[in-house]
Amino acid sequence: MALSELNRRRWRNFRANRRAHWSLMIFAVLFGLSLFAEFLANDHPLLVRYKGAWFSPVLHFHSEKEFGGDFATEAVYRDPVVQCLIIAAGNDGCFDTPDKTRAAAETGVIDGKAVQTGFILWPLIPYSYNTVNDIQGTAPSAPDARHWLGTDDTARDVLARVIYGFRLSVSFALLVSLISSLIGITAGAVQGYFGGLVDLIFQRVIEIWGSTPSLYVIIIMGAVFQMSFGLLVGLMVLFGWTSLVHVVRAEFLRARNFEYVRAARALGVSNGVIMLRHVLPNAMVATLTFLPFIVTGAISGLATLDFLGYGLPAALPSLGELTLEAKQNLQAPWLGFTAFFAFAIMLSLLVFIFEGVRDAFDPRKTFR
Repeated sequence: MALSELNRRRWRNFRANRRAHWSLMIFAVLFGLSLFAEFLANDHPLLVRYKGAWFSPVLHFHSEKEFGGDFATEAVYRDPVVQCLIIAAGNDGCFDTPDKTRAAAETGVIDGKAVQTGFILWPLIPYSYNTVNDIQGTAPSAPDARHWLGTDDTARDVLARVIYGFRLSVSFALLVSLISSLIGITAGAVQGYFGGLVDLIFQRVIEIWGSTPSLYVIIIMGAVFQMSFGLLVGLMVLFGWTSLVHVVRAEFLRARNFEYVRAARALGVSNGVIMLRHVLPNAMVATLTFLPFIVTGAISGLATLDFLGYGLPAALPSLGELTLEAKQNLQAPWLGFTAFFAFAIMLSLLVFIFEGVRDAFDPRKTFR
């Protein structure tokens, strides 16, 4: 669908803002890669060749019996015995160390005989966010060739947890911001456009609702119910939708008596069409000004709850939990540096992007 001349001008203004444009490019690459985190960091191979057949363990369940083992449960691909079964591919001979297994896979030689061996293709990072690794020494371990950002206090790879945690944080923030903005813009538009008794009742409701200690309520709900991603999104939306109401209400109160709005009413245009097509675009600049604070606030709120232990379940990757681990393990500074730079880069990119979007929608600003 072709863009209108107005939207093309907005896109040109956004691209002319080099900081916002490059921030969007970098953020799109990072978030796009995190959407395929299972193919970047996983303890399941991407591809396995066994006796001429190809398997994709990262996508499908395969039992150990399918590779000549004894158990009907899912194969533990990091186990040297399972790797031996796959590499040997039914040939006589096996290996008592992972080094011999890798050597057989690379050379195709088992016990001095050239044979058709199996094949295992691992992701770039052969650990998932919940993989407990066998490290030499105590956890947390410092960064090395195997774990580029080290491990946390339960021997899980930090880089894998950052990739999954980045995806989780951004998805959570965008979902909360989208739902909160839709509710807040709708409520503010109704208040400002109709005014009178509708505005009065809405204002009293928002005053009462805004005085509710949201953090305490979320902590109480987390103590009563098993917290999940959906429940936490619902609770954050429940207390976050009021942030845009006052801005949108003020814009609709100002614009509802403009000449073009009164002319549209006189021509019989419905209130919904007037609000959506004629008044709402004027409120978008003020709305987009506050949108970065909603997104970053959702990310910060999630990190705060995870840091306090009332956020998402411990089984899920969380940057807030990584911050808590950094606090509890001051002898492992790589945890603190990783959490700081992850939040700093993510929030900075989002703020720069939304600043560019805000300026692109502002008719008073033009970039060369």
